[in-house]
Amino acid sequence: MSGYSPSETARRSGFSLDTLRYYEKIGLLSDVGRTSGGRRVFTEDDLGWLDLFRCLRDTGMPIAQMCRYAELAREGDHTVAERRKLLEEHAGAVQDRMRLLQRQYDHLRDKIHYYKSITD
Repeated sequence: MSGYSPSETARRSGFSLDTLRYYEKIGLLSDVGRTSGGRRVFTEDDLGWLDLFRCLRDTGMPIAQMCRYAELAREGDHTVAERRKLLEEHAGAVQDRMRLLQRQYDHLRDKIHYYKSITD
């Protein structure tokens, strides 16, 4: 079976080996291949899933929602609308957080500017 070792998959995905094991254990990654000796072998498809999980995790999607998305995707095309809705809701939450962070960043920059004005 060709593919990627766990260490190569960790390197390519940016996830730790422990995270890869955890994602497999909770069902985010399913049907990870095994060699005849029982070692895990990851495919390009697995790397694609991990790329999506990186995006979802980095943008704050809870694990339960990530699991729900993966479950829906495995159920087939009849779940496309529900998957889209889940991603749209998450994107809205990300956008809200980005607005908040921008306001807080602007506040910090104003404070820095103020301190510069009284110390320079």
